[in-house]
Amino acid sequence: MSERWACRVVKQPRGTQRCRPTQREDEDRLTQAIVVLAGQYGRYGYRRITALLVHAGWKVGKDRVERIWRREGLKVPRKPKPRGRLWLNDGSCVRLRPTHRNHVWSYDFVSVRTHDGRTARALNLIDEHTREALVVRVERRWSSAKVIEALADVMVIKGVPEHLRSDNGPEFVAHDLRKWLADTGAKTMYIEPGSPWENGYCESFNSKMRDEFRNGEIFYSMKELRVLAERWRNHNNTARPHSSLGYRPPAPEAGPVSSYRPLLHRYELRNRCATLTIQLVQKIGQATARRICP
Repeated sequence: MSERWACRVVKQPRGTQRCRPTQREDEDRLTQAIVVLAGQYGRYGYRRITALLVHAGWKVGKDRVERIWRREGLKVPRKPKPRGRLWLNDGSCVRLRPTHRNHVWSYDFVSVRTHDGRTARALNLIDEHTREALVVRVERRWSSAKVIEALADVMVIKGVPEHLRSDNGPEFVAHDLRKWLADTGAKTMYIEPGSPWENGYCESFNSKMRDEFRNGEIFYSMKELRVLAERWRNHNNTARPHSSLGYRPPAPEAGPVSSYRPLLHRYELRNRCATLTIQLVQKIGQATARRICP
């Protein structure tokens, strides 16, 4: 049977029968780059891998990356089913939505174990609007004084937030911490007991920390744990693509200058920032002094 008659019988165009697959010149290099990134970031899907490739200079779309991803047998993480637990029956929202930087911060603890089986806890503090991890500090034991110290270190650099969201843990509801936050001007927002979804931004960050950092490392000492945790925090802020931000990092290392500003204006801005920083340090120091010496 001829090719023409066979294609007519099965109703297949002859062009499809004679079509030969073509391979791009950079297919092998792109495949190798995808496999390397997938091995380096084992919990990233093809969308975040695409964002990393574009950031590295590749002109590639997610469809092509997904085709290579499936061809190489790489596993695409399943997307969890969304749950509508943040609204009441009348449609009102339970939690306060962040609208700008330093509007709402949230913090929580994540349990970590070292190689000897001892438990440590990491204090995670994030800005809900920018998704930036402000602090990932690890200690064997936490108290309200240590939490105040961690918050003060961040507030001196980032400023005082309007609201602080947390659960009802003993370190967060301590009288000293609440009084110190009231002196600095920050308002506390405690979620309902047994309702972790009301602190969804921090819970999402905690799950990514467990999945991408804690579960894949063996920590032989507290010093190693602190160094690796700080390195992961910097990577999360400067390099990790966040889907909620359009697959951009919260605080990239460098960016283009938007416009030219006069030199005099820069000096005035620098002096104003220095004045505000001094006032903030004095305010936090006075609040801390009142806590220590009432």
